[in-house]
Amino acid sequence: MSSVAHLDAVTDAWRALWASRLIVWCAGIGAVLAFGLSGREAAFDPLGVTSPFSPLGDLLVAPAARWDAVWYLAVAQDGYAQGASEAFFPLYPALVALAGALLGSAPAGGIAVSLACLAGALYLLHRLVAPDFGREVAATTVALLALSPAAFFLSAVYSESLYLVLSVGAVLAARTDRWWAAGALGALAACTRSAGVVLVVPLALMYLYGPRGAGAWAPRRGRVALRPRFPVRADALAVGLVPLGLLAYCAGLALFGQDPLAPFAAQEAWLRAFAGPFVGAWDGAGAAVQGARQILSGAREPVLFTAAAGDPFTVAGHNLHLFAWLVTALVALAGAARRLPAAYTAYAATALALPLSWPVGPQPLMSLPRFLLVLWPLWLWLALWTQGRPGRRRVAVALCAAGLIVSTGLFATWHWVA
Repeated sequence: MSSVAHLDAVTDAWRALWASRLIVWCAGIGAVLAFGLSGREAAFDPLGVTSPFSPLGDLLVAPAARWDAVWYLAVAQDGYAQGASEAFFPLYPALVALAGALLGSAPAGGIAVSLACLAGALYLLHRLVAPDFGREVAATTVALLALSPAAFFLSAVYSESLYLVLSVGAVLAARTDRWWAAGALGALAACTRSAGVVLVVPLALMYLYGPRGAGAWAPRRGRVALRPRFPVRADALAVGLVPLGLLAYCAGLALFGQDPLAPFAAQEAWLRAFAGPFVGAWDGAGAAVQGARQILSGAREPVLFTAAAGDPFTVAGHNLHLFAWLVTALVALAGAARRLPAAYTAYAATALALPLSWPVGPQPLMSLPRFLLVLWPLWLWLALWTQGRPGRRRVAVALCAAGLIVSTGLFATWHWVA
């Protein structure tokens, strides 16, 4: 590792980190001061685990402790005592519990863990991208990801930043032929969230076809050869470590007398069910059409979309917003297929397949922005799309930052975002 590359990564990652978190905390605190809370905190956090401090302390954690943070904090403090909590995989709550014990506060511990993981993820992502695509693209990639509209999750009491640092670390280790480290990091990612098991796909493809080892990656022209470029050796077994993270979680539940399949059964409580490969995309398109018709009808009662509860205009707006994310993701995925290594594109495609194959019944594309946030190949493609075009880059960064301001304000005031 050259000292120049290390310094470049530290500089660009640090700039993206502090600039994006400054936006997050200013937008979140500002929104709470200007608009107050929505009132939904009483229903979703009746014990006040996200507001255990003085009014000033509660205000300071507002951009980071909302919605699913209640579940992560509950698991960190009480284990899997509540029904459906098994959907929240254990590695992040365990780290929150440890950091919370050191800091004397579980919410503060969760924020500290998320910020540390975010810093590490941005640094590692820069180190992964720069050798193949150059510093400009690496710096733009980390900036766009850190400033993306859903990036407030990366410093919230959520597992996104932990998963991001582990998944990027696994691919970087594979890129540099450290296969046992790649497998171990992949296993930890699979113990952080269920989507971690799909890291088997990029690691296996990288083992057989690259990119790996010394030298920069370059797209191959002409006919694609199916024969592996690299021989299969004993270290290929390292790829098989990835699913062990999920198996270890299930085994741990069984060891403590709980249902080892509870993480899968818990998805039913969150209204996720298998609908078929990518069927959620079709359902999301239908929900968006119904949402548009609902808004155009001008009716405040749910005359066109009755599956989800709540104000029909709000539900319709959510469905249109989520469908816009889906369209953007598909465009980015198509672009990635043309400009990125096949392993990177395959990772993004298989990871995207999970929420699109297990949609939420009342709102098919629910939480899609969170799933897309950690799919770094899509942000890498966007950075490549702006390469050599400063005006395009400024527009992309500005749009991301504007979306981050709005979404953070909504999140901090207890309005549902994703």
